[in-house]
Amino acid sequence: MQEKLRIGCGAGFSGDRIEPAMILTEKGNLDYLVLECLAERTIALAQKRKKQDPKAGYDVLLERRIVGLLPLLLKNKTRLITNMGAANPLAGAEKIIDIAQKLGLKLKVAVVLGDDVFDRISGTELSMEGSEPLQSYGNLVSANAYLGVDAILPALKTDANIILTGRVADPSLFLAPMIHELNWSTSDFELMGKGTVIGHLLECAGQITGGYFADPVSKPIPDMHILGHPFVDIFSDGSAIISKVSGTGGSITVQTAKEQLLYEVIDPGKYVTPDVIADFTSVKFSGQNKDEIRVEGGSGKAMPKTLKVSVGYEAGFIGEGEISYAGAHAIERAKLAAEIIEKRIGDRFEEFRVDYIGLSSMHGQELSKNSVPYEIRLRIAGKTKDRSFAQLVGEEIEALYTNGPAGGGGARKYTHEVIGVVSILMDRNNVNSSIQVLES
Repeated sequence: MQEKLRIGCGAGFSGDRIEPAMILTEKGNLDYLVLECLAERTIALAQKRKKQDPKAGYDVLLERRIVGLLPLLLKNKTRLITNMGAANPLAGAEKIIDIAQKLGLKLKVAVVLGDDVFDRISGTELSMEGSEPLQSYGNLVSANAYLGVDAILPALKTDANIILTGRVADPSLFLAPMIHELNWSTSDFELMGKGTVIGHLLECAGQITGGYFADPVSKPIPDMHILGHPFVDIFSDGSAIISKVSGTGGSITVQTAKEQLLYEVIDPGKYVTPDVIADFTSVKFSGQNKDEIRVEGGSGKAMPKTLKVSVGYEAGFIGEGEISYAGAHAIERAKLAAEIIEKRIGDRFEEFRVDYIGLSSMHGQELSKNSVPYEIRLRIAGKTKDRSFAQLVGEEIEALYTNGPAGGGGARKYTHEVIGVVSILMDRNNVNSSIQVLES
């Protein structure tokens, strides 16, 4: 049993920067590094890739991250926990082993399996969002349950250097090593709640160091071009100190912590995870040294009897086109261009949207009705179930060069598939996790 544990968070989403994780591993004196790289839609898209190629479906940046991190992880005896396995953690682990062999490194990877429950849904389940049967949304492509620490702990009991998961709850990636190293009981819901608070504070990486907090006028943050990611020292009583590597950019304050604590939280007194129903209302922050805060408090109640399942479905295609107008009467010419497109094809799409970027695309017409910008970018998008028909939007925008108002320029057109996501609840007894260990 340890009295203190140090965990760093090197990524808060799939496309996050790679450099902060390497700095944390090299200079952070970590016990564990966590890379949280999986969002709701990310895994549905990964499932689509897996169907096209059985060896694909893990995080698209897995190879780049592992090539850079692996020598540092082994050199500094830091264990890695990450959900970069996405829709295909076993294939992701095989790729990591392949990289280790090419680098001449000895390595063990423990793979956490069991979150894929696609074969256990019928399509008649009602979604949490609209109370409609799943099959009514479109062709279903994925169903992944949010696993908790009970799926990760057996992997930590091996001597694996890397624990690779698919869909698990974000805070669980951090809570599992706390339980394992600090000898916490999973039935001690006060500690489970405190650990979930800490995991939630770290899971978005650069957000708590000022990245998502920054406003150059009202909330300036220094040296954001070298923004550092956080690490946390957790003590056996569930209190913690959050900091970052000296010399990295950003700032950790009570204010950045408060914003992250409430991020994506609907009810701070009832934050539901697979491990505990956490209560954030007693959390207290206090400033320590520069870029260092102490976290105390938090509690919880028994874990829920169900697990959330994220279900992906094919939601059709969006065709988009953009074109710019500048100078006198820019808005009027952009509105005429939109009117032309709407009259030609607007009524042929399930959904059709016109945005005047720089004027009304964020908050609608009301707040910008008295604004007269010098330049404007027109964006038009249409949603349909047919890819070839979706391409018509961009084609019509491009035709404005010679068929529309004067002075249009910089036209772009693109079409992409839409993956929708809804949720259901599943009895946790119907979700069975397991581990598999691979070795180079």
